[in-house]
Amino acid sequence: MHIDTAVVLAAGEGTRLRPLTRNRPKPMLPAANRPILEHVFDALVEAGIEKLVVVVGYKRDRVQDHFGPTYRGVPISYVSQTKQLGSGHALLQARSVVDGPALVMNGDRLVDAATIEEVDTSYAETGNTSIAVLERQDTSRYGAVEVQDRDIVDIVEKPQHDEFRLINGGVYAFDGDIFEAIDETTRHAGELALTDTIELLLESDRVQAVEVDGMWVDATYPWDLLTVAREVLARGRVVESARDEQVWVDNSARVHDEATLQSPVVIGPDCEIGPDAVIGPNVALGRNTTIGANSVIQHTVLDADTRVDPSSTLIDTVTGQDVDLGVNTVVPGGPADVQVGTEVFEDQRLGAVIADRAVALGDVSFVSGSLVGPNARLATGVTVNGTVREGAEVVR
Repeated sequence: MHIDTAVVLAAGEGTRLRPLTRNRPKPMLPAANRPILEHVFDALVEAGIEKLVVVVGYKRDRVQDHFGPTYRGVPISYVSQTKQLGSGHALLQARSVVDGPALVMNGDRLVDAATIEEVDTSYAETGNTSIAVLERQDTSRYGAVEVQDRDIVDIVEKPQHDEFRLINGGVYAFDGDIFEAIDETTRHAGELALTDTIELLLESDRVQAVEVDGMWVDATYPWDLLTVAREVLARGRVVESARDEQVWVDNSARVHDEATLQSPVVIGPDCEIGPDAVIGPNVALGRNTTIGANSVIQHTVLDADTRVDPSSTLIDTVTGQDVDLGVNTVVPGGPADVQVGTEVFEDQRLGAVIADRAVALGDVSFVSGSLVGPNARLATGVTVNGTVREGAEVVR
């Protein structure tokens, strides 16, 4: 039987993506120039889902205000996870609005409709819990799975050895008994993990592994948003009208005749590109972004209402919303060592992350791997190196 209901888990903050998640949840960060969650909904709708149930929590208004009661004609029900107590606990919040089997997936990971359809088909044919799995050379960042004769026999979170080749793809088909199984799952440190419930199911039920090879992109750290954008652009998963192949320009955007657009690139609504600016490759500009004359923007994601003044260079850069970068701003691009919390990640392709409403007054240079918090103010001529905290004022 085809499953017509999907539960999307979108309650988390995404702390490893700070400072970009300071003002909105991770699923609302940009995948190219649209929120990640829009791409998730697209895949579900294209796979035939007729009802969306969204578990919201952190900054939930950002999700609900953006999508409202329907998406592409499909009704949306919202349920709240008021405390972040694990993925199993998040799914449990949907119990009152789910009647029967459901597809379950994360709201912060891009997959294609074909992957969802394959999981749905497996459940329809077998009646067993079905989970998308995919091959990865490095499984240490994910939940690895052991499969025998198409059955999952073990799940190991973030394995420290390389004997695994398959990971949990985070797309599930469950019958209505999943909520009782979650109730029976032991909490760890006060949290209910969905993977612990699946391990419980393995003791008494068959859990089908559905090997897939379609799009699967996960944004865990700030530089991952650049990878996400490249994947979206390469697959043409944008909504604006195309000027040429892999050059998408919204009808309301204004691009100067002397500007150069290098594919793939997407220019969102109400954007303005000045003369002799070079945009691309692998650039996504959100709504109402302005790029001044003689600027060079490459391998970069600029979110809505960002302004880049003339003669600036941005490479491997991610901005939040309403960022203002003055004349001659320079971000040289990665690779770089990036500190996220107390952990340092070496040789990442990241020029800089500049969060919501940050301002650089002009002639500001960024050392590769810099992170600038929301509402920071960078005075004329400063060089940014490392992390600038939220609301800080940096002067020479």
